[in-house]
Amino acid sequence: MASTSFVVKILALISVFNVCFASRILTTQIEDPQDQQLLRYHNGALLHGKIAVNLIWYGRFKPSQRAIVADFITSLSASPPASSQPSVAAWWKNIEKYYHLANAKKPSSLSLYLGKQILDESYSLGKSLSEKQIVQLASKGDQRNAVNVVLTASDVAVDGFCVNRCGTHGSKNALVKGKNYKFAYIWVGNSETQCPGYCAWPFHQPIYGPQSPPLVAPNNDLGLDGMVMSLSGLLAGTATNPFGNGFYQGPSDAPLEAATACPGVYAKGAYPGYAGDLLVDPTSGASYNAHGAHGRKYLLPAIYDPSTSKCSTLV
Repeated sequence: MASTSFVVKILALISVFNVCFASRILTTQIEDPQDQQLLRYHNGALLHGKIAVNLIWYGRFKPSQRAIVADFITSLSASPPASSQPSVAAWWKNIEKYYHLANAKKPSSLSLYLGKQILDESYSLGKSLSEKQIVQLASKGDQRNAVNVVLTASDVAVDGFCVNRCGTHGSKNALVKGKNYKFAYIWVGNSETQCPGYCAWPFHQPIYGPQSPPLVAPNNDLGLDGMVMSLSGLLAGTATNPFGNGFYQGPSDAPLEAATACPGVYAKGAYPGYAGDLLVDPTSGASYNAHGAHGRKYLLPAIYDPSTSKCSTLV
């Protein structure tokens, strides 16, 4: 399982906003001096085939909040009109390059779709969760051909949340009809009341570094827009390193992955304390870089492009 060490706090002083994608060590040392790729392929399986993204809502979320995340998942595979570019689907297409790099002769493919939505509004495990309990919640979703996403409400504490991570991803063995399988899972917390400067920048002033004015969130919900930023980066890491032996750099239990290789970068011109030259909605004043389903707008992290060895942004 991908996790973060205390080193994140130190690096935050240098790179300020590395935590937007959560739960990763950020290191720039390349393991093999002869290898020009920042993220090395460790010969393991990538997430492939038709995969359901199941959303497990823990705690109280408004229907409008759940729709923000559900529409984002739908947007990953939607075919937006030409007038709605750049799109979430175009952002996700960058992931395909990892599949070609893993097997140029016969690359596999990945198709994500919105699966089940499971509500646990009664806080069945309490309001302070351990990592083990996160996995327990993730197991409520399908345990084959699925990514189970646990989303915790703003009044739920999770081990390490707001200390050194905003979310995480991993995998778990499961026995389905007598056969062993592995399913991938993701956890993301709503930081609105606990640490918005840590997990929802640039929609809130940061904990560290230059105190630039916060940007307007595209869905008018600082907590949920922050969750989408973290979730999108974790989905990229899940696709390209689902079981700990795909594309990453550094220790396998705290890897640098496809999105965390580009901390704090959302558009061209980004630098510590500045997310980049983003698009701005003329009506709401909200900042974004991707159009989604049902007229949505989102802010998504840059993806490390293995073909150019640079961070790829939509704008």
